[in-house]
Amino acid sequence: MKAIIPKGFGPIVRLAVGERAKPTPGKNDVLVKVHAASVNPKDWKLNLSLARAAPPVGRRFVPPLFGDDLAGEVVEVGANVAGFEIGDRVYGMDMRLRTATLAEYAVIDQRRIARMPANLSFTEAAAVPLAGQTALQGLRKGRAVAGRSVLIIGASGGVGTYAVQIAKQLGCHVTGVCSTRNIERVRALGADAVIDYTAGDYRQRTHKPAGVFDLVFDVTSFETPASCAALLAPEGHFVSTMGHTRGMAGTLLARRRNASLVRVESWTADLETIGDWMATGAVRSIIDSTFGLAETQQAYDRSRTGRARGKIVIEVVPEG
Repeated sequence: MKAIIPKGFGPIVRLAVGERAKPTPGKNDVLVKVHAASVNPKDWKLNLSLARAAPPVGRRFVPPLFGDDLAGEVVEVGANVAGFEIGDRVYGMDMRLRTATLAEYAVIDQRRIARMPANLSFTEAAAVPLAGQTALQGLRKGRAVAGRSVLIIGASGGVGTYAVQIAKQLGCHVTGVCSTRNIERVRALGADAVIDYTAGDYRQRTHKPAGVFDLVFDVTSFETPASCAALLAPEGHFVSTMGHTRGMAGTLLARRRNASLVRVESWTADLETIGDWMATGAVRSIIDSTFGLAETQQAYDRSRTGRARGKIVIEVVPEG
């Protein structure tokens, strides 16, 4: 089968299509014919770094590490699989290195997938699992319930676009933080208010229209409880996606009262919860751009700019 593998070593490593044996599902797994997968910042922050550190041995390279999200069709099921059948259209993700969804076929644990909402394309569904579940699980950690005020820093990105929509479904008053060019997009997602971070330091309470929030959800991972202290109500909660949190700082953040890190896991029940909202149109995927499998390097390059507005999706089987 075709799969994305690293070519080269160190700073010159590039991602290209190569040939790999089709994986075999274990007893609790399904084999999925992948129609689409998506790119997440974790892919190039972790997986690409691992590829650069692992030199080729002769012509044998490290196994493909690329891709966590997938949407596709079940083509084989393990002996213990219950609830999924050959032909089911599914979506999900698994953070284990062996998943490698940037390939024609991928093996994934049955606990990590759900059936796709019937109204979604494979492209729309592939955008959901990591970003959508990060948003849902982060909002839960921050106790985002009806009537609470939520500030979402990075509201126009992959996780942020889902976080705005999901917070509204939970009954929260939502304020999004983004740049000038994304203000109308964030409003269209349902945000009650939008702060343009280019207009001044919104983290200071004296800078309007910032206020005091029950939850500050930083999906960019650049902020800390200290930098956002003026934004938090006395019992307010700070949640970070941890992408830029390093070493001791991450440990201290995790232990601080009313501050949490969200480490996303994929579960059928959470995918179904998001899927129910998507089935009604209450939550939708915002797609920044799509690429073919052979254009994976360009997709990674786009993600690394930090300018993506929504999710970047790789169509392994082109839509239509």
